[in-house]
Amino acid sequence: MAQKPLLCLFGEVLFDHFPDGRQVLGGAPFNVAWHLQGFGAGPHFISAVGADEEGARIRDGMAGWGMDTTGLQSDPAHPTGRVQVSLTEGEPSFEIVADCAYDYVRLTDELDGCGLLYHGTLALRQPVSAATLRGLKAWGPDLVFLDVNLRPPWWSREETLALVTDADWVKLNRDELTRLLDDEDPASGPLPDRAQHFLDRHQLTGLIVTLGGEGALGLVRDRAPVEVAPQPALEVVDTVGAGDAFAAVIILGLVKGWPLATTMERAQSFAARIVGQRGATAADPSLYQTFIEHWGLDA
Repeated sequence: MAQKPLLCLFGEVLFDHFPDGRQVLGGAPFNVAWHLQGFGAGPHFISAVGADEEGARIRDGMAGWGMDTTGLQSDPAHPTGRVQVSLTEGEPSFEIVADCAYDYVRLTDELDGCGLLYHGTLALRQPVSAATLRGLKAWGPDLVFLDVNLRPPWWSREETLALVTDADWVKLNRDELTRLLDDEDPASGPLPDRAQHFLDRHQLTGLIVTLGGEGALGLVRDRAPVEVAPQPALEVVDTVGAGDAFAAVIILGLVKGWPLATTMERAQSFAARIVGQRGATAADPSLYQTFIEHWGLDA
């Protein structure tokens, strides 16, 4: 058995395919892992790509960024994940292609469990990858972090709530919180009250609710809620990766033992920096070094 890694991230890696031929690398778990590598956290990313040119590009990109590629499986039977983007009168629509390699991630004996296990919801749409996540959880991670991503038609309320109950920390946005509240739960009233109800009902350790342009709300058990206001980006270029940037710093804060208020302020600051660039990730060490020095991560 290999040494137990501190951070494991399980889920999809894919390319967004645009009508003009552009391909943009993404997938929430991949983006979070990329950021954590930029901060020097050494994540172990668990996913699968096809035995195709796109899969080779992902593997090379990870290696070039210094990421551990031992958890990236090659699947000759299924293509690398993709999202087909189409534009109608300038408005984008997205088709998340089914039966991709990340739907068929296999459980291997290369890991002796994980410290923190991060996962989303999209990569669980097929039984093979869903069973693999159950196997990873069975190895007894110290903490399970669920990043909710409700992408129709690839989710069900019942299955998502079961994942919430099985997690320690959950991150979701305001709309997702509303969708997941039970019929008897408060559908109106102050957001902190509804979030607290959700945290209590599912016996979570912590809950993060992102609010887009209004910032974010964080709760931990038996403490007052923490709210952070958005920090202005120099220029908002691309908001797609903001939530993944935010999640990466929340995880970093959990690992480093930062207070929740400090963690959320730093997460908001980093997310504001990411929306000022094109794309959810960037192979630019200097982007991370500024935060590393400011936060004392190099001490």
